[in-house]
Amino acid sequence: MVRSRRFACTLLAGAAAIAFTDAPLMAQEASAPAAAEDLGGDVIVVTARRREERLQDVPLSISAISGDSLAKQGALELTAVAQEVPNLTLEVSRGTNTTLTAFIRGVGQQDPVAGFEAGVGLYVDDVYLNRPQAAVLDIYDVDRIEVLRGPQGTLYGRNTIGGAIKYVTARLSDDPEFKIRGTYGSYDQADVVVSGSIPLGDTLKFGASAARLSRGGFGDNLVQPGVENYNKDVWGGRATLEFDNGPLFVRLSGDYIKDKSDPRQGTRLITSLFTGQPVLDDIYDTRAGLDVVKQEVEAYGGALSIALQVSDTITLKSITGYRKDKSTTPIDFDSLASSDLDVPAIYKNDQISQELQLLYESDKLNGVLGAYYLDADAFTAFDVALFNTGALIGLPGLNAQTLGDVNTKTWSVFGDFTYDISDQLAISLGGRFTNDKRSSRILRTTFIGGFSDLFGGAAIPIAVTSDFNGSKTFKEFTPRASISFKPNENHNFYISYSQGFKGGGFDPRGQSTAAPDLNGSGARDDEDIFNFLSFDPETVDSYEIGWKGSLLENRLNLSLAVFKGDYNDVQIPGSIGVDTNNDGVNDSFIGITSNAASADVNGVEFEGRALVGADFAGVGSRFNVNWSLGYLDAKYNTFIDAFGNDVADQRVFQNTPEFTVHAGFDLGLPMAGGMMDFLGSVSMRSDASQFEVPNKFLDQDGFSLVDASIVYTDDSDRFSIGVHGKNLFDKRYIVSGYNFVAGGTGGAPFVSTLGLEGTLTGFYGDPRRFYITGEVRF
Repeated sequence: MVRSRRFACTLLAGAAAIAFTDAPLMAQEASAPAAAEDLGGDVIVVTARRREERLQDVPLSISAISGDSLAKQGALELTAVAQEVPNLTLEVSRGTNTTLTAFIRGVGQQDPVAGFEAGVGLYVDDVYLNRPQAAVLDIYDVDRIEVLRGPQGTLYGRNTIGGAIKYVTARLSDDPEFKIRGTYGSYDQADVVVSGSIPLGDTLKFGASAARLSRGGFGDNLVQPGVENYNKDVWGGRATLEFDNGPLFVRLSGDYIKDKSDPRQGTRLITSLFTGQPVLDDIYDTRAGLDVVKQEVEAYGGALSIALQVSDTITLKSITGYRKDKSTTPIDFDSLASSDLDVPAIYKNDQISQELQLLYESDKLNGVLGAYYLDADAFTAFDVALFNTGALIGLPGLNAQTLGDVNTKTWSVFGDFTYDISDQLAISLGGRFTNDKRSSRILRTTFIGGFSDLFGGAAIPIAVTSDFNGSKTFKEFTPRASISFKPNENHNFYISYSQGFKGGGFDPRGQSTAAPDLNGSGARDDEDIFNFLSFDPETVDSYEIGWKGSLLENRLNLSLAVFKGDYNDVQIPGSIGVDTNNDGVNDSFIGITSNAASADVNGVEFEGRALVGADFAGVGSRFNVNWSLGYLDAKYNTFIDAFGNDVADQRVFQNTPEFTVHAGFDLGLPMAGGMMDFLGSVSMRSDASQFEVPNKFLDQDGFSLVDASIVYTDDSDRFSIGVHGKNLFDKRYIVSGYNFVAGGTGGAPFVSTLGLEGTLTGFYGDPRRFYITGEVRF
């Protein structure tokens, strides 16, 4: 931790030195953070508040990276953004290539099980994605990716307590356009993206793209010949139709993705306790034997966006969205050939949303009024195969199956307006009323004789341990306010307050027969079961003070924010092994989610970009630098465990490093009738824990990732080729894992809490890779 603090302080001191020196700096480019486009005079313009504004006029913590910048860096998927944005964690979840784990300022969702509202909202062209499956979006045909930190709700369709990520696809060109982009590199990576657009008249345009993304595995499955681990086999496509006659703009778009990659399985971190199988030498290899269902993800959706300018001050907008996905995945928790703790699973998600907005713009008053509706269904089904345990206790082929179906119907009204009291002083007020209705069907059945018919088996049911059908409505009003002071056009000081709300629900992995007598009636009843399976909303009060500055005639752009978050009724999802027949052996698996905690999440975010030199090696030469620093002090004030004890001093925030630091450069030199860019970056993350309970095997020490690229682009911008190196020092780092063991510290032996082998498995980030990219435009 000391080393990470020194690194952060050194970067901060260096940034301050750049900010207050008279070194020759040139204007910042539009690919800088939060830049939506570059208008005349090199003024950075953003649309974070649903209208075009200069970046320094917006009293929000936002970052953005343009599609051109991402392409130049060789970024391949959404998770790459986390290396540049402070206090952001984006990871591929356990088991697949396309399920997203996202955290902003310590708030997020580790487990992708249905029934939990995401702490971080993901939007594709303003359409909210309700579930994390198929949310690790590959980067192609993207205009920009924006990250808004802190509670969102008065400006965007769905309220999100931690923040929002906006994936904005590129608008169609006015001229016919066709391009091919290809990538080839380490581990037989071979990607091809073909896209094009054509005007169909003065007001109508059509565009489409198709992508084939493939890569060999970083490792192998040693017990399933021909099956790789961490490979990629994805097909995708998009199509867009745009109509624009001036006052009326209509955009109809659709997308499709099919992921047929092999299962992404973990590697064991300890020797198996029952059969004594050692830890593998290669962390990317696995012995996972579960093969009763294929790994496959299919997702598709569409959006219809209509904007009508009815006057100089009023625009009406409608955003309609539909999405559907289905995933099947063989999750081998124990990563062994035998079915000690194997979980084949099915996920199905279906959603339709409608958002209406009235946008108002005048000299003094600007803002938005909106209404939002979402109807989403999330279905989860999985077997928990405990065959070794079953053989031990005389129940061969023991299997604890869960079927969970969670429906969310939510509607809300929201508004946010800014009034300019003077040229220097402005006040913003906003609010949102949310009505969330969550309905849940939970059916849990114990089988013997192997897998259930959902996964091709013929197991026999012997007991129903949950048969629950319930619903609950959660209502909340959440306000937002800010005051901004601009002593001149180059500086903006602001102070803001916002409240966030994350709805409650029901844990679809819950087991009603495990419910205690909560109401003191002397016996378990329906009220006990309802209260045991349900959990309440969580809320946050967020306070922020910030400064945004454009110095040296807009040659240096800086952003600094200091924030404080007071969290109440924090939702803590968990899963444990249970002994259902009191024989001393855990023979089932249940989820328990409670509002166990209150917490403080405080921190600092500092970002900057500058063009340090220009025309020093010929006309057009340039040298850009950029940096970001995030600091988080996240701690629980109270944390009540399952036994009623306050264990706050023994719990930590998951996926929340204290420091996130990034520094990069782009040196552009004109040569050979074009521009040669030399890019480099380092991203550092300090120590982080995978779960609330620290674990020396799963928790990741601080580490740094170093990337580099060389990219040539011809003067006509019709051809480019690049060579990219990622994770140049081949750092091995854990991004997720499973833990069903106790002990293992202070000389105590490991004890399995579910199954006999002791499940402690890890999943790792990508190793060192090199690849070449090329793009041709026609």
